[in-house]
Amino acid sequence: MKTNATPWNKAELKAYILMLCAKVDNLETNEEIALIKTKTSEEIFAKMYSEFQNDNEDESIEKIEDAFEHHQYSELELCELKNEIQQLFAADRKIPMSESNLGRILENIIY
Repeated sequence: MKTNATPWNKAELKAYILMLCAKVDNLETNEEIALIKTKTSEEIFAKMYSEFQNDNEDESIEKIEDAFEHHQYSELELCELKNEIQQLFAADRKIPMSESNLGRILENIIY
């Protein structure tokens, strides 16, 4: 499924990735949503959350892969993104297997 939509900018991509991280365990906690909102603008959050609600996990991963192809990231940017992903996983004080698995998948996409 290749998307024909306009590629997301880096802020939109980050918001979408964090939303997937929050929902991968089938439970978006208030802490996770609050953390995502601190990492992005209200406008971007609303736009990406609306799109995210219509996607399943496989579609989300494919969209993330496609979006990464459109951007060049510095080592620092990648490190910051990985850090934010880990912060989100830790926000609800538990890291189930589904989050660990997604972490590995994103690691492969990001690096």
